[in-house]
Amino acid sequence: MPGFLASLGLPGLVDLHVHFLPEQVERKVWAFFDRARQEYGTEWPIRYRLPVPERLAILEKLGVRAFAPLVYPHKPGMAAWLTEWVLDFAARTPGAVPTATLYPEPGVVDYLGEALAAGARCVKSHIQVGGYDPRDPELDPAWGLLAEAGVPVVVHCGHGPLAGRYTGLDVFEQVLARHPRLVAVLAHAGAPDYSGALDLVERYPRVHLDTTMVGVPFNTSGAPLPADWTARLASVADRVALGTDFPNIPYDYATQLRAIADWAAADDRLGRDFLVAVLHDTPRRLLALGEQPGETS
Repeated sequence: MPGFLASLGLPGLVDLHVHFLPEQVERKVWAFFDRARQEYGTEWPIRYRLPVPERLAILEKLGVRAFAPLVYPHKPGMAAWLTEWVLDFAARTPGAVPTATLYPEPGVVDYLGEALAAGARCVKSHIQVGGYDPRDPELDPAWGLLAEAGVPVVVHCGHGPLAGRYTGLDVFEQVLARHPRLVAVLAHAGAPDYSGALDLVERYPRVHLDTTMVGVPFNTSGAPLPADWTARLASVADRVALGTDFPNIPYDYATQLRAIADWAAADDRLGRDFLVAVLHDTPRRLLALGEQPGETS
């Protein structure tokens, strides 16, 4: 990893899609992945199931200089508490960028507004796990607040790994149509509908993709990339951001970077400039980390 980053002239990585959660919540998430064969039909051994200090040390060794620790609720009454927790986590963790989350419930605009005032630079919306409709009237002013603030929302709205009642890019596009200035980052590049996700990026100039679990061997059989993937990336190369799902991945962190490097090598219009944008410049811009490389605030 250090040699790879040095070859690109990068001071480090900026990862837009990392997970740290309160211990009691994290235990339940990991227990779910332990049942992955029953839930998803395949084993999902968590590669970095380690205490928090060890995980942070690994990120530092890998060259991750800044990251967005994402949290998400699965029921009402959790989002405000999770947001408070992750803001505190970011305040005491070098490299961690303050984030927030939301849920369609009374008071969502209040706690989200308080989080933005406290410095939250990214918001997580997990439509699949939360099981909520992103078009819910309770969320409409929240989307409007984020659009006005220009704060990105990393939204898991695709059908992968399992379809939910309100997943589907067509559903979330109705939110974008109502709030076209919303800075939305389609988690997992909208998997498995990668072509549909690229369509949204092309239609809405503030929509981005993250690379989380995209193009890695673990995923290519169930969610293969379209034949024109790299050709279409060339036209939206500045709207793709590094995401990994660390620590909850069933392979080494570098596996994701190999996939991105393969895309860059596959099209002459991508190359080094694309890698620098994806691994550093674009997520850095989205997280409003300023101009100087390596800064986290």
